[in-house]
Amino acid sequence: MADVVRAGRRRRANGDESRRRVIEAATEIAGERGYDGTSIALVRDRAGVPSSSIYWHFKDKDELIAEVIQHSFERWRELMRPSLDAGPESPGGRRPAIAAAMRRAGAAIVAAPDFIRLGLLLTLERRPQEPAARARFLGIRAATRAEAERFYSRLYDGALKADDARLVAQLAMAAADGLFVAREAEADALDLDRAFELVGVALAAVADHLAAQPTSSHPATGADT
Repeated sequence: MADVVRAGRRRRANGDESRRRVIEAATEIAGERGYDGTSIALVRDRAGVPSSSIYWHFKDKDELIAEVIQHSFERWRELMRPSLDAGPESPGGRRPAIAAAMRRAGAAIVAAPDFIRLGLLLTLERRPQEPAARARFLGIRAATRAEAERFYSRLYDGALKADDARLVAQLAMAAADGLFVAREAEADALDLDRAFELVGVALAAVADHLAAQPTSSHPATGADT
């Protein structure tokens, strides 16, 4: 019985190791060649595993790329976690907290760029049959925006309306997209850390402005004319 248990554990360990190698190889190739340039044959050769092992873990290339996006995003999310947990009691106030969160977002993108690189490429494409990888990225993006909304709402402790928190979160994500593309295009010409910090300062000013607005833009009924 003990021998059977040990054999089962070895098979699981071997399977986990094979899956890890496949994902790492697919991540490297997708980063070099994009979605269309990635193939099971290339992943097989890079990972050093038979094609049958890849198909054991993943139905097809699309499912594999979706997992590459998920894997990269989870690494990014883990790096971002400390900043997203900030609240209204953050040292120094809201502006430093937002600037720090944006700087961390930039550093996390540098450390785990594959989900946003592949995701943006797939988002801009229109195909007769949408890849599952694109759907995975859009789902990740929606969840990230919702978490960013909660971050701004919590940081402003109710002073920011839900629609305004959503707008600030959308602006933050749009800025991150743009800075990522600028970094890819300009390489070392862009000080990414400084750029993300300044975007954070600007977002704090926008959020402060929105929080200071009246709760309604319509005059009360029966007001003096």
